Amino acid sequence: MNGSRPTLAYILKGYPRISETFISNEILLLERLGFTMRLFPMRKGREDFCHESVKQIKARVDYLPTELLLELPRLIGPNILCAVKQPKRYRQALATAVRRYRRTGRQATFKHLFQAGYLTEKFLSRDHSICHLHGHFAHSPTSVTMFSSLLSGLSFSFTAHAKDIYTSNPDQLREKLDLAVFVATCTRQNKLYLEELESDDGAEIYCIYHGIDLNLFKSDNTRIATSPPFKLLTVARIIEKKGLPTVYRALKKIAENGIEFEHTLIGDGDDRDSVLGLIKELGLDSQCRWLGTKPHEEVLEHFSQSDLFIMGSKIAADGDRDGIPNVLVESLAMGVPAVATKVSSIPEIIIDTKTGLTVEQEDSEALSKAITRLLTDRTLRQKVIEQGRSFVEEHFDNSRLIVDLAGLFIDADQRLGRNVTLP
Repeated sequence: MNGSRPTLAYILKGYPRISETFISNEILLLERLGFTMRLFPMRKGREDFCHESVKQIKARVDYLPTELLLELPRLIGPNILCAVKQPKRYRQALATAVRRYRRTGRQATFKHLFQAGYLTEKFLSRDHSICHLHGHFAHSPTSVTMFSSLLSGLSFSFTAHAKDIYTSNPDQLREKLDLAVFVATCTRQNKLYLEELESDDGAEIYCIYHGIDLNLFKSDNTRIATSPPFKLLTVARIIEKKGLPTVYRALKKIAENGIEFEHTLIGDGDDRDSVLGLIKELGLDSQCRWLGTKPHEEVLEHFSQSDLFIMGSKIAADGDRDGIPNVLVESLAMGVPAVATKVSSIPEIIIDTKTGLTVEQEDSEALSKAITRLLTDRTLRQKVIEQGRSFVEEHFDNSRLIVDLAGLFIDADQRLGRNVTLP
């Protein structure tokens, strides 16, 4: 943005987070377009390292108080001041919080209100350059963003992803859709779901894929011809929706068929012990290794050495599911063919027999056959490698997609009567 250097504020769940590189990439690209950014995460990242792209971000970062009870003394003062200075707005926000609490009974609703009061009094009321608020993820970050908008009078928008959509109370989500000036989401399926959910006068909803840096994810070592032991790779958080038990049961069937392979799992998560226990139970200790969470540079090296990428995604018991995992986009860009499941929006990137192979969720037999086929059918491998890379170049180039997102912020400002243009 230019002129008086208006500032775009992002409210985030955590920052920086290894599993949310797409957010830090987005922030960096917006800065490179000329936007001035401020970041307000609700907590710090869990990892003790970050990707190189995060280190290039110039935006000031101010963390909000995380725990309602433990940090109540920090929260209460700014909220009292906010209520005294803007009593009408605070009453409206409080009434909204009460209404939302009655729907779900979740005390976190009041934490989000208090965090918004803290954000409004400590930062938004003092930094008059902040002209718009944007929440990343439709659940708690956008709750804080919505309340901050009510308290400050600033417009807001948000980006919806996967779990935050499908595990949210529909009425709670609809309220955010009705109040926002626009909503971005990262898959066509998400867009359709949100459009069916919102009211007639709700926000305009746009599908903008996350995209990747095509200059970063490229390889001159395309492995069309393969030979055993085949090098297989999975990069995923170790949680229910990633369907890792299905992956390992498929690998067991491949081992029983006498096919030699080495499988590497990169990632971590709540289900780590059960998944590692399953590997041992299936007798796959010698063929499978777990490396934990790794920075992008190391993940790139593993991509360059792999014959095949495997994702076993499923819909979790609570409704959580993948959107389009960035690692699938990265895999195709690197020339590593992928086998995945037909869950949620994954068929938008892995188009069966064109850009990869897909099977039904939790079908380890079909997954094992698809893995074997894509390892041994050289003609098919060459086809999906070439078409997969071309598809990513056409639809997932973040240098083009970020301009689309930037345009939404500019259009929103112009609709609200502010004269803001791209640099």
